[in-house]
Amino acid sequence: MKILFDTNIILDVWLKRQPFFDASVQMFTNVETGRVTGYLCATTVTTLFYIARKEIGIQSTFQAIKKLLDMFDVAPVNRSVLRSATDGSFSDFEDGVLYESARLVGADFIVTRNMSDFEKAEIPAYSPDDLNALINLRDTEGVDTK
Repeated sequence: MKILFDTNIILDVWLKRQPFFDASVQMFTNVETGRVTGYLCATTVTTLFYIARKEIGIQSTFQAIKKLLDMFDVAPVNRSVLRSATDGSFSDFEDGVLYESARLVGADFIVTRNMSDFEKAEIPAYSPDDLNALINLRDTEGVDTK
């Protein structure tokens, strides 16, 4: 199962934002244990650096980025992704880029706290709580989650 992580999920873990932290950490654990393949949109990585450096400092942010790159695959952003995002139905360009990047890598799901941002997406978007439950159901009962 391929899951593209929205920027807010990573920030919830890095910044220990409550009440979202526990469910987002469980999503990280799903990636670390190989239950799922986690993807980050290439633009997410630069956005994370920009935001986190102000909160945790430049050196800590570089270390955190390195750990992410060891754990997650990166969904590319290229001309076709950007063109599709400009031609797509998303009102927010950044969400459109993330979605088109997810499509490019064949993601099964997007995990986000802003499901409404992806209402027009063909790839289902779930909250961390709901996607964790779906993953557990798949693993416990062998339910096909595609």
